[in-house]
Amino acid sequence: MTDDQPSTLGVLLAGGLARRMGGGDKPMKTIGGHTILERVIARLAPQCDGLILNANGDPARFASFGLPVVADTVEGFAGPLAGVLTALDWAAAHRPDVEWVLSAATDCPFLPRDLVARLQHARIEQGAQLAVAASGEQTHPVIGLWNVALRGELRHALVVEDIRKIDRWTARYKLATVTWPTELLDPFFNANTVEDIAEAERLAALDGA
Repeated sequence: MTDDQPSTLGVLLAGGLARRMGGGDKPMKTIGGHTILERVIARLAPQCDGLILNANGDPARFASFGLPVVADTVEGFAGPLAGVLTALDWAAAHRPDVEWVLSAATDCPFLPRDLVARLQHARIEQGAQLAVAASGEQTHPVIGLWNVALRGELRHALVVEDIRKIDRWTARYKLATVTWPTELLDPFFNANTVEDIAEAERLAALDGA
């Protein structure tokens, strides 16, 4: 974290059901001798003022990582927006010094080491209310920067309006989009299938990690 960068809490979203891997916890899959979750933590911990893990079910299965494990505050596996809302509520209650939350998927083992810095810079430069990552020609709405002050509006959207798609909600605000290069590898490659895990093993060698 740099002195001129706003305090940013990181939330690692692990609330999915991993159906394409036959169930279970995707972040616990191993790539190059390390779990995906270990890789995500290693990438984001130096960039954030603390990390929390958003996961449903028994939190004890993540005890070895030493992170606060926070379950969705909206019932029914409402998707990643529910995880974002949970993190905003947690930050308001436990980290009143933090105005911004970075969300990241826990199936992305190669996240950029400048993720927070570039998102914050773009948000400030463009006068945006939110910021989101992109690579190639694809936006990654799950990987973004959220203002804690918007938690009430997000709760209304989720609970009252039944909005589930991140894009539908972020369309209401001025959004900064930051694109990363993909020449060596896509830093937002996500391991959704067994085949993806095999590909991630190959990419890990290219990434030097």
